[in-house]
Amino acid sequence: MTEAAAILDPRTTLARPDLAEQALEGVVRAAAFRAVWPMHCAVPVADIHADAAPGDHPIDQLIFGEAFDVLDSLDDRLWGRARRDGVVGWVDAACLTGGAPLATHRIEAVDGDLPLNALVSGPEKGAGAIGSFADDVVEVAQRFLGVPHRPGERTSRGTDCCGLVQQALYACGRAAPRYADQQAELGAGVPVSEARHGDLVVWLSPGEGPWNGHAGFILGPDRVLHATGHHGAVVIEAFAEADARHRGPNGAEPLIRRL
Repeated sequence: MTEAAAILDPRTTLARPDLAEQALEGVVRAAAFRAVWPMHCAVPVADIHADAAPGDHPIDQLIFGEAFDVLDSLDDRLWGRARRDGVVGWVDAACLTGGAPLATHRIEAVDGDLPLNALVSGPEKGAGAIGSFADDVVEVAQRFLGVPHRPGERTSRGTDCCGLVQQALYACGRAAPRYADQQAELGAGVPVSEARHGDLVVWLSPGEGPWNGHAGFILGPDRVLHATGHHGAVVIEAFAEADARHRGPNGAEPLIRRL
């Protein structure tokens, strides 16, 4: 196995011992390699699960119009990788349709038939042209206030903490990974004492699999905007209270990232 294979993230690497995507030949070990075939989400929201048999919670979701590169199938489930955020998993085949057409517009509203950041071909109500983005991630995130907290979800209908961060960044035309440790690499680090409005805050909790931390946005000097299971929704609360609740077992300070 190459050195590169040792550092590939299994959450975003389309490979198993029996099968891997053709692009990874020579990089990972697998019994067979095969090219992916492109599909895209044809329903407002489709869950992505870690296993072919859906569990209690998804590990991610596809939003209408997002591409999903398929490598394998089992009964009515398809295994592949979400092209927009890179997460690998299983999706109900009925939620996908063939091809990955380029979108011309992106849904900008949070209360329409399609969720925020859905990708569409042609003008629709609540949509703006691709290339037209919001300016303020906090303003976008505030539109989610009251949206239910749901593990593994990432839309304006229900979201976890990292899904909220991701969707606010997408709306501003920024790339945004799915998980807390990945989001902790965004921007530039600053001391907690210098945190300011609009900064990203991440509390890391190693050893929890893909759910390895908590993320939100700093509001002013002493508040945080985040999706939290403690409150069951996207809320604004005192930073000190959130900090006390989300520090890991070793009590490490949160990471502040200036975007």
